Amino acid sequence: MKTLLHKLLFLSALFMWGFNANAQTYSSKEPFAHTFSIVAQDPITGDIAVGVQSHWFSVGSIVSWAKSGVGVVATQSFVNPAFGPDGLKLMSEGKTAEEAIKILIDADEGRDFRQLAMLDASGNVFSFTGKKCVASAQNIIGENYSVQANMMLNDDVVPAMAKAFQENSNLPIAERVVKVMLAAQNAGGDIRGRQSAVLLVVSNKPVEHEWMDKKIDLRVDDHSDPLPELERLLKVHRAYEHMNNGDLAIEHGDMDLALKEYGAAEQMFPDNLEMKYWKAVAIANNGRLKEALPIFKYVFDLDKNWIELTKRLPKSGLINVSKEELEVIINL
Repeated sequence: MKTLLHKLLFLSALFMWGFNANAQTYSSKEPFAHTFSIVAQDPITGDIAVGVQSHWFSVGSIVSWAKSGVGVVATQSFVNPAFGPDGLKLMSEGKTAEEAIKILIDADEGRDFRQLAMLDASGNVFSFTGKKCVASAQNIIGENYSVQANMMLNDDVVPAMAKAFQENSNLPIAERVVKVMLAAQNAGGDIRGRQSAVLLVVSNKPVEHEWMDKKIDLRVDDHSDPLPELERLLKVHRAYEHMNNGDLAIEHGDMDLALKEYGAAEQMFPDNLEMKYWKAVAIANNGRLKEALPIFKYVFDLDKNWIELTKRLPKSGLINVSKEELEVIINL
């Protein structure tokens, strides 16, 4: 008797070489990536997100697509990679998520084996599950979201995702999406196990510069437990947001707010010496050297390389203290 893996590889081979005279001949460019995913919008901020986990290497490189002011896409099962860029193009031209999906699916001879979800910048959401997707396969469309999965351990996975989305409405969209994916895994998840995950968040409004497009862009390409790792990375991302907010507060002369933001970052990432170091630099630059010295000393005691870095900062204008004060810092 063939194992499940042998059956799946056999099915994949059929796709790659064609299995009857009328069938589309699938190529190795159409990856075999079965998975669960969510596309969703934050009803308060308008931000839109796509989150995915799969037992497949680097699922974020092929399944998830997003563009600010346009929408998000999850193309999965026997993936048609063109659905990502083509779906975004259609939505950028004014097509709703539903219209875009119907255009793509109707033109695809492999539609029975596809699973596709989209959410456009206006909040319209739609998803499709081909009738030949490997069971357990289903999708649920709700207000501000769609959840979909194929090749799951059981039929409980997708309903658990929908429930988690509804029960975590108090969270920002990124954290909410992660909760949904954790619920999917806890309900049984991918029958093959787990390997990679991705989280993308973009604005529902166009951005001025291309490099500003992704608000959050996190990937775990190969990991024994990718969702907790993705959750950890999201926490690190939030910590650095607080650091950036602290820097902005300093620029505006609000030291109290800056210290509050730096403190929030340290609470989330207490072992990160770099956060502590740049906090000390910012405090010293604002004429409060006495407050900065204990922080510098703590960092220097754990890693002497920060002393050498401090010596190099004046030339780049990154530390604004007198020569005497600099000597005090580096000789702690």
